[in-house]
Amino acid sequence: MSINLRMAKENDMASVLEIVNYEIQNTTAIWDYDTRTLEEQLAILKEKQEKKFPFIIALKDEKIVGFGTYGSFRHKIGYRFTVEHSVYVHKDYHGNGIGSLLLKELIELARNQKLHTMIGVIDSENKGSITFHQKLGFEIVGNIKQTGYKFDRWLDSVFLQLML
Repeated sequence: MSINLRMAKENDMASVLEIVNYEIQNTTAIWDYDTRTLEEQLAILKEKQEKKFPFIIALKDEKIVGFGTYGSFRHKIGYRFTVEHSVYVHKDYHGNGIGSLLLKELIELARNQKLHTMIGVIDSENKGSITFHQKLGFEIVGNIKQTGYKFDRWLDSVFLQLML
C-alpha cells in the first residue's frame, strides 16, 4: 500500500472531519460528545499553522486515510518544549501501517523543531493504541483514574512519553 504524507490544507478538512466525527461518535479515542463542524475543524488547522505546529495527512490514491498533529501540552511557558500529539486513521484503513508513518513523521518534525518530549494521552481501554505507542519507543509514565466520562462510564487516562 503506497501512502503519501503532506501538510494539510483547508480543503482537506472535510475529509479530516469524517475521521474525527466517526471517532467522536463511536470511540473513546476523543472525549468530545458533540461532532465538530467544518468551521471548528478549520479553526483547529489555522491555530496549528499560526503556532507553527504541523498538521499532516496521509493519502492513499488521493484519498485522505489519516492525519496527525501536535500542539502545546500545557500553556505555561515552562512547557514550551513539550508537545502532545494526536494520530487518527480512517476506520477502513486500520492495520496498514498508516498510523506508524504519521507518528514517525511527527516525531521527526518535533525533533527538527528542537522540542524535548512528546506526550500521548490515551484511554486506558485502548490497549491497541498503547501497544502501538510502545512499539515506537513511548513509555507509560502515568495512569490517572477517572479523568474522563463518556458513554455513561468513567475513563482513565494513560500518559505515554517519548524523549526526543
